[in-house]
Amino acid sequence: MAVYVGWFVAALALLVIELASTTFFSIFLAIGAFAAGLVAFFVPSSPIWIQAVVAIVVALAGVVVGRPFLSSRLRRQGEPPLTPGVHGGFVGQRALALDAIGDELHPGHVRLAGEVWLAFTGDHTSIATGAPVIVTAVRGTTLVVRPGDGPVAPEG
Repeated sequence: MAVYVGWFVAALALLVIELASTTFFSIFLAIGAFAAGLVAFFVPSSPIWIQAVVAIVVALAGVVVGRPFLSSRLRRQGEPPLTPGVHGGFVGQRALALDAIGDELHPGHVRLAGEVWLAFTGDHTSIATGAPVIVTAVRGTTLVVRPGDGPVAPEG
């Protein structure tokens, strides 16, 4: 198998990964692999390390120059960024305490968006089982909550 075929297969695989992730990173790696494949195709005697350097330089240029440009062009005025984070929308949401919730050393669980999340209070208060809570922050996969007011309907 020719070396350029390997580069083109790598580029195609990276494009598939980009379609699954939409993070604007894999696309530039794919473009770099494609550029290395072109070097290998048009200059078959080129050493593989030269092809790898071409792939790295093209990919880095894409990430450093192309990604910020594309991200700003795809963002509409007045809207948040395309990918604020998986949990970015949880802050301010109401949830239901499934068990007693304390500070970081005594966390409990809440039901939010149909899932069970580990949670603790940021102000060292205690929240009883079944009480409504409001998400104030997200730390990794753990929610920081405060007592809410009014009942929260259990999610079915």
